[in-house]
Amino acid sequence: MPPAHPRRRRAAAALAVLCALALPALPQAAASRAGTADARATFVYRITTADPQDGERLLAHGFDLLEHRSGSDLFVLGDTATRARLTALGFHPAVDRRLADGAHRDRAALADGDTYDGGYRTVAAHYAHLDRVAAQHPDLAQVMTYGQSWRKQAGQGGNDLRAICLTKQTGNDCRLDPHAPKPRFFLMSQIHARELTTGEVSWRWIDYLTGGYGTDPAVTALLDSTEVWVVPIANPDGVDIVAQGGDNPAYQRKNADDGNGSGCDAGGQIGVDLNRNAGSHWGASGTSDDPCSEVYLGPQADSEVENTALEGLFRQLYPAVRGPGDGDPAPADTRGIMITMHSDAGMVIFPWAHDHTVHTGNDAALRALAGRLGTMTGYQSGQAGEILYDAAGGTDDWIYDKLGTAAFTIEAGDSDNRGCSGFMPPYSCQDSYFWPKLRPALLYAAQQAGAPYTAG
Repeated sequence: MPPAHPRRRRAAAALAVLCALALPALPQAAASRAGTADARATFVYRITTADPQDGERLLAHGFDLLEHRSGSDLFVLGDTATRARLTALGFHPAVDRRLADGAHRDRAALADGDTYDGGYRTVAAHYAHLDRVAAQHPDLAQVMTYGQSWRKQAGQGGNDLRAICLTKQTGNDCRLDPHAPKPRFFLMSQIHARELTTGEVSWRWIDYLTGGYGTDPAVTALLDSTEVWVVPIANPDGVDIVAQGGDNPAYQRKNADDGNGSGCDAGGQIGVDLNRNAGSHWGASGTSDDPCSEVYLGPQADSEVENTALEGLFRQLYPAVRGPGDGDPAPADTRGIMITMHSDAGMVIFPWAHDHTVHTGNDAALRALAGRLGTMTGYQSGQAGEILYDAAGGTDDWIYDKLGTAAFTIEAGDSDNRGCSGFMPPYSCQDSYFWPKLRPALLYAAQQAGAPYTAG
């Protein structure tokens, strides 16, 4: 486990020096307004790195290191004080972009309601969508509750944890039995709450399958032969925090568990990073035990109810078929695929994420399938540390580790420079860019669920 890291603080003195050097002389009142606006602004800083360990170093110092890389350049989210802190560590940050003000976001008039920031759907809207789909397609869809969020268990409001199963229903489908007659493809989104594109992809994937059954031959064949499971919002309390910002959404990544770090100042945020908390190689690379860090791993492995509930669902859907060693393979005839959606690196990642120098016993098959998905999307593919940085305690490592299920992370990103980068791109990007890019890859991956380790 990394050593304890101090809570992030605003560097007021460094900021004053920085502003004095960088800003031209302004009338006093105008300068005051500009200083206040800049202090509240959020930027993405680009950092050219020379040492492969610079990513670990940034995480160790509590920076919000984004899941994005361009060559040797890494990206950090923060305010003007963040720039001063980066400079003090010897980095040379450059502003890659200033994040858009919500007042300038495009708008979409949607019939579903319960939207924010131009059209993104709230947790309530996603859950109403699941219920509506099940009511409209009783022959194809079943909705289930598999747990409760941290806030709900703590009596602070909160949410149920909900999933939908899509298949042409027979008497034995969508049962919580790891030995089901049909193979299973599982898609989950927004375990990192601020990664808004991922929930929208799940919404469209559900509608694509239910709307295409009986008319689209590929969709019909898929639902006749395969169970497709979707968790559109894996971190609903976190998404509630994001959505409360309206047209200026909060950049909440973690869940709402403030049992540790309840006093985080403006440089941090409450919660546990659910994608560092899973009990597979917990506490290894890419994590922090600072409760205010964006990659806070939690007080212990699987401490968070969102994760234990999800893992319980996985165990009811997939049999455990792999040995305990990192190199132990799952049998070649293992069925099932799980994909967890993230943004915005533009990558397809597969286990092991905890250490890229260690390969799974199914490395060749996982690498080949990830490569095909990468070709279809225009994304890089590889283990996390090969193309981004090592990160232990993630969902994809857990399900492969404990069960042997083929697992991938798809990092939705703007690989074509279409103006759709970031965690919260203009809402119009969802239909004009992300969905057309990702739909063929998701369909192809779902079609391989019957034999992912022998897919041709």
